[in-house]
Amino acid sequence: MDWNTLLASRRARSVSTRHSAGRDLRSEFEKDYHRIIGSASLRRLQDKTQVFPLDKSDFIRTRLTHSLEVSSIARSLGQTVSQDIIQNGRDPQFDLQKKEDICNILQCAGLIHDIGNPPFGHFGETAIREWFQTHLPKLTYKGRPVTKLLNSQMLADFYNFEGNAQALRLLTKLHFLVDENGMNLTYALLNTIVKYPVSSLQINRHSGDIRTKKMGYFLAEQELYQKIASEAGTTGMRHPLTFLLEAADDIAYSTADIEDAFKKGCISYTELLHELEQYEQRAPLREKDYFNAAQVLREKYETAKKRHIADCEEFAVQNFLVRVQGFLITCAAYGFIGNYRQIMDGTYRNDLFEFTYAKNLIRLLKDTAYRYAFTSGPIFRLEIAASTVLNFHLDHFIAATLYYDTEEKQSDVEEKLMALISENYKQAYHAYADGKNETERLYLRLLLVTDYVCGMTDSYAKRLYQELNGID
Repeated sequence: MDWNTLLASRRARSVSTRHSAGRDLRSEFEKDYHRIIGSASLRRLQDKTQVFPLDKSDFIRTRLTHSLEVSSIARSLGQTVSQDIIQNGRDPQFDLQKKEDICNILQCAGLIHDIGNPPFGHFGETAIREWFQTHLPKLTYKGRPVTKLLNSQMLADFYNFEGNAQALRLLTKLHFLVDENGMNLTYALLNTIVKYPVSSLQINRHSGDIRTKKMGYFLAEQELYQKIASEAGTTGMRHPLTFLLEAADDIAYSTADIEDAFKKGCISYTELLHELEQYEQRAPLREKDYFNAAQVLREKYETAKKRHIADCEEFAVQNFLVRVQGFLITCAAYGFIGNYRQIMDGTYRNDLFEFTYAKNLIRLLKDTAYRYAFTSGPIFRLEIAASTVLNFHLDHFIAATLYYDTEEKQSDVEEKLMALISENYKQAYHAYADGKNETERLYLRLLLVTDYVCGMTDSYAKRLYQELNGID
């Protein structure tokens, strides 16, 4: 792979360079940024929670605040590694313009990396997958089991439903404003957000290759993805910037989840310190010498005491996490540069932390957040409520969409349910269903429902559930 091809600024629909106020001097990637910032899908992220579904706190992170953090960290990583490439002559063709382009792409990618995720935090994807695994085998269409009509990849798309794949679909098709090309973003940006360049049939969680951990696109977007990968020269491989985006995401949520869990009372300062001390006892000596996490947390607490801070524990945790973020950013940049040749050859199989001093720490942070927050009583109650809401919507809208746009007559209630689905989504469905056979149209109608559900905010999903159930 080479950067001249990787930074592909082409789009599905070419855009005129003429501008009403004169020549537009923005780069194509700066134009991407403005398209994203002005989109309704990005705005909806302010009402989608990151970890705590249906949470009423104004402190807990939403998908939007998380995405802003990822965007900032990703841009910083882009600046660091680009400067290293230039200073150390790792690529003779790499110049300051490429550095700027990389930073802009990563800034945009951070904003949209979660844009396809459904409501109710991490749990939303699980709820959708489980609904299809349980109910799809029971569905019939014109007297025949749906599982006998859809092909293996269509079924696998629903059984392995993934927000990453939904993001690509949303960005390239569902923003039906000008035409069926969605936001019409650059190929380089679209390629960067595809973390897993495989279909639902190619998932292999035990391969040891991070590329096959999940799917990156649905069958409906497979041809489009192949076009994007071909344009960027990454066919069968991850885009190098995807590693930096993924690292930024890991840094943001591994630290933010701890902070949010602390704020919610799921983990205390003492418990966090205990976890870090236990980790400190197991960590290799050189790793502790480089960054002693427990010592940093204790130092922050002592600093708060000396300054007579009202809440020493809160000060310590928050400032500790700031230090951790800086350490993780340094390690991620080192991981990229240290494996630069393999990454550019498409043969690197791990995340950027694998061979750094941050590998064990970031795993500890994720594991600690999972044990103290994700498996806590308050989360369980919220997830049960979220599951009830999502199952209701999928039950009713899947049933309503089965015979939509067919010769079969729908019931009055089914017609009314279909009327609730966004016209943009239905317009996109009709554009891509035109000329398709009956099986393909059925598959696209099922995707129409997941499009609608994933587009819901937490509040909208809950409110619609209450309205349709006659709950005041």
